[in-house]
Amino acid sequence: MQKREESALTGVGVVILKELRDYLGSIRMKLLIGLILITAIASTYGAASRIRSLVGEDQFLLLGLFTVSKDPVPSFVAFLGFLIPLAAIALGFDAINSEYSRRTLSRVLSQPIHRDALIIGKAVAAVVAIAIALLALWLLILGGGMLFFGIPPTGEQVARALAFYSMTVLYAAIWVVLAMLFSVLFKQPATSALASLGVWLLITVFWPIIASVIANAVTDPNTLMYAKTQQAISRISPNTIFGEVTLALLNPTTRTLGPVVFSQLEGAILGTPLPLGVSLLLIWPHVSGLAAATLVLFAGTYVLFQRQEVRA
Repeated sequence: MQKREESALTGVGVVILKELRDYLGSIRMKLLIGLILITAIASTYGAASRIRSLVGEDQFLLLGLFTVSKDPVPSFVAFLGFLIPLAAIALGFDAINSEYSRRTLSRVLSQPIHRDALIIGKAVAAVVAIAIALLALWLLILGGGMLFFGIPPTGEQVARALAFYSMTVLYAAIWVVLAMLFSVLFKQPATSALASLGVWLLITVFWPIIASVIANAVTDPNTLMYAKTQQAISRISPNTIFGEVTLALLNPTTRTLGPVVFSQLEGAILGTPLPLGVSLLLIWPHVSGLAAATLVLFAGTYVLFQRQEVRA
């Protein structure tokens, strides 16, 4: 059984290295990295100029570089929530159907590379490519903040920023897998790109409106149940989950991600930060849900790809 599994995954490393080289050297990746870099520099500079007066007063000063905004430039986190899905879709929308279009899929699978290795390798390579770009930005922001403020980050700040980086990669992974799913479903890359962008537009722009309409239809708008229902529906969107996780990790005083009751205001009024472990427990359901959704989407992509016919 073990030999069979090893045989099925033959060539995963080769596919990852080949796809990663193609991604990192492609024009689309360079354009996306340049766009994210420009927005990161603009948002970070605006945040730094706004919070510079707080040096020595806030022990989590450097974390503000990710969340603080200065009109008219949004925060770095807001830029990431908007641009990461586009970057992931750009890398994944033609991962499979481009092989059909070029008629190279049967040629690739005629080598000692199985379908399992091909689909897994393409998904991992796209996520790793985005992770490399995000790591460079993560280091750039922390390094720039140290130079700008003249103070080193504490261990707590580095740990929270690293947890935020990990969640950002997971957030990118679900969009990569979604784009690959449409790449398997549709033979034309243009169709899969439009379908992926349509889902992104629905989740980013229209889903908060849909959540409000549904909650208003099933509950009284003046009750606590309305807020809970609206939030539960909104959490179907990965954007909502990413925003709440970011709030808990980068704002240590956050004590709840749901409707606030009076008993939860005591520590918040005093501005007492939570330990990292407590913040991680607070976001654990979000992490589990995002990871489960990614695995379910990838499982669907995997099964559909395994059942497709490949003709020489």
